Amino acid sequence: MKIIFSLIFFLFNFSNTFAENKIAYIDLNHILNNSIVGQTITKHIKEIREKNNKEFLIIEKQLTAREEDIIKKKNILDENEFNKLVDLLKKDVNEYNLKKKKINIEIDNKKIKYTKVVLNTLNPIISKYVEENSITIVFPKKNIIIAKKNLDITSSIMSILNNQLKNIDF
Repeated sequence: MKIIFSLIFFLFNFSNTFAENKIAYIDLNHILNNSIVGQTITKHIKEIREKNNKEFLIIEKQLTAREEDIIKKKNILDENEFNKLVDLLKKDVNEYNLKKKKINIEIDNKKIKYTKVVLNTLNPIISKYVEENSITIVFPKKNIIIAKKNLDITSSIMSILNNQLKNIDF
């Protein structure tokens, strides 16, 4: 009988403990993509990519034209000279591919750097919000299968972020 009473007492206290805890979730990807600063970062990165893609397209057209020219001259040139031109073209294509890869990595690193600035601003905002609203734990939305909409604090946090950080120094 004591065991049953102890078990009921434990379960009652356990359920009361959970009732006092407040849980919330947040969609960080939504904030990073749709906040004012997030949209600014996305626009800036897109402009950089478009500028570089235009330059890459010009180089690709030049390399393609050189390749076509070499192919046209295949029967005219002797084998050694043809092979030299092909090797030189291969070397230039490899250099182009390395340059393109390097620039794309630099762009990705810039995006990561800018995102870290936003996250460093976002962390104290979330901490303060959690403290002010007596929230016990905040889960990332990507790990939530289903939850009530009223537990989502994404829009509240995004509003605060939009008021505090509108622009980033590029």
